[in-house]
Amino acid sequence: MSREAVIVSTARTGLAKSGRGGFNNTHGAAMAGHAIKHAIERAKIDPAAVEDVIMGCGAPEGATGMNVGRLAAIWAGCPVTTSGTTVNRFCSSGLQTIAMAAGRIVNEGVPVMVGAGVESISLVQMGGQNLNRLTEEKLMQEKPELWMAMIETAEIVAERYNVSRDYQDEYALRSQQRIAAAQQAGLFKDEIVPMKTKMKVVNKETGEESLVDYVVEKDECNRPETTLESLQGLKPVFKNGQKIKEGKYITAGNASQLSDGAAAVVLMERKEAEKNGSDILGVFRGFAVAGCEPDEMGIGPVFAVPRLLERHGLKVDDIDLWELNEAFASQCLYSRDRLGIDPEKYNVNGGSIAIGHPFGMTGARCTGHILLEGRRRKQAGQNVKYGVVTMCIGGGMGAAGLFEFA
Repeated sequence: MSREAVIVSTARTGLAKSGRGGFNNTHGAAMAGHAIKHAIERAKIDPAAVEDVIMGCGAPEGATGMNVGRLAAIWAGCPVTTSGTTVNRFCSSGLQTIAMAAGRIVNEGVPVMVGAGVESISLVQMGGQNLNRLTEEKLMQEKPELWMAMIETAEIVAERYNVSRDYQDEYALRSQQRIAAAQQAGLFKDEIVPMKTKMKVVNKETGEESLVDYVVEKDECNRPETTLESLQGLKPVFKNGQKIKEGKYITAGNASQLSDGAAAVVLMERKEAEKNGSDILGVFRGFAVAGCEPDEMGIGPVFAVPRLLERHGLKVDDIDLWELNEAFASQCLYSRDRLGIDPEKYNVNGGSIAIGHPFGMTGARCTGHILLEGRRRKQAGQNVKYGVVTMCIGGGMGAAGLFEFA
């Protein structure tokens, strides 16, 4: 009988506002370690059983100066015999780690793995480290768009594919409303594990900094009071290097929130999970990536999803739930509509426009969420079988992962 990689648990932090939120003074290894620790506990396994932790991070060199996967494994209470590594596929890093962990289980005989993702925008991007400005002469002559700001690519997608400002704002409002409804219904309680932190607070009058005790216990970035009128009143601007330029479409309201956070899932070989009595949430079935032009990187799912589905003999309508990361309303709307995804199957509890997008974490968060949502629907008697997690990726790529609900 062939080996199967199953997901047996998921855990994550809440998402806190970058710069001003509860994780603005928290090391990436601590956030990630917290998520891993609780995912392992939920899997009901000995931490020593984890052979390797694969950690996704969009800016790993700035997050710690070290291998954050290894640091997080030790922070989580794994023994020194548990290894750790860090990978970067920008916004798909958290999904990439799950695919890699599943491959190790299926192809290399590993019994237990952790796939995870983390990002501290507060300490890296807002901490003075300008990690993406070092360019290379040959590439700058041949493909300068590789260094184009993501918000500028979102403007290009909106312009090139006629995604109107009104359409984007209406979608952003729907994301806020869906997140608010999901929070009200307690749909994230099975994911989030509260974390105590020391939050940096700055006195606006004196500029004095202090640390205060804080608990990140929920997603803090969304704005339940958002209205269409308030979204329509926001001015579109984007930064290109240090220069502020006027845009036409992208605003703080229809782009993903800057936030910090971490998420982890535990994967096991099916027979190992059954022997251990672990709760199987779903089965990893496949992963695909595809490239596109860097200046329209947001439409990457348009190329990755068909490749994934074709390899598994599936069509778009065969997928019961979709998580397509909301980096920007322009790109996720175009991708959704071009692929022909039913809006009622798509980001059913909202997405990153409302709650935030810690780049390396989001893929792991979306995976955990779609599996739990699939379980809820199956328990309610709905006939759901497959879920797809997909996203665009900086530099001009898309990624998509296929999961079967248990």
